[in-house]
Amino acid sequence: MGSNLTVNKKIEEYINNNSIKLHPVQKEIITHNEGLGDIKRMQISISQCHFLHLLIKSSKIKKILEIGTFTGLSTLSMSLALPEDGSVIALDKNQETSNTAVNFFKKAAQNNKIKLIIAPALESLNNLNDQKEKFDLVFIDADKENYKNYFNHSVNLIEKDGLILIDNVLWHGEVVDDNKHDKLTVCIREFNSYVNNDKRVENLIIPIGDGLTVCRKL
Repeated sequence: MGSNLTVNKKIEEYINNNSIKLHPVQKEIITHNEGLGDIKRMQISISQCHFLHLLIKSSKIKKILEIGTFTGLSTLSMSLALPEDGSVIALDKNQETSNTAVNFFKKAAQNNKIKLIIAPALESLNNLNDQKEKFDLVFIDADKENYKNYFNHSVNLIEKDGLILIDNVLWHGEVVDDNKHDKLTVCIREFNSYVNNDKRVENLIIPIGDGLTVCRKL
């Protein structure tokens, strides 16, 4: 049986150098985040930018919901892949990082496709459910304690064959470390098991970035 390759820094750089080229504003966001200290970990990886681009293009996705925006790299990556009549609703509660994200969206001329709602995500999700909104794809990358709540809302917000993507599901590899029992590691383990046993979807964990789950609604 074949085994997965262990991706080190050098291989990661090789992959990025031989994949889709980043938009100049995507590069600006990455550079900006490098100066933010430890919270830069909230940014998705470059390989995930490329994956989102190809998935959205190939699946002809037009309407996206994002839960957790940070400074806007994932949002912009998805928006750039959308057709001109496509749209992203992005949810985040942090006014400061959201302001930064909006400036980047404007600079990339993508602000016409992106609506950013600044409020607690569960509140916004309840409103979207009440409005009977439907999306082709939901991308979840927010506080881990609420992943199960975000996921359940997301299942209701997509039609059959719609996609839900969830970031950080391998949690720096700590999900397989038997010595790790901290709150967030346990939370991610339990969430992964919950999704895998949910009969409403079929799922696959892809080892890119910090681990990305892709779910298709059945």
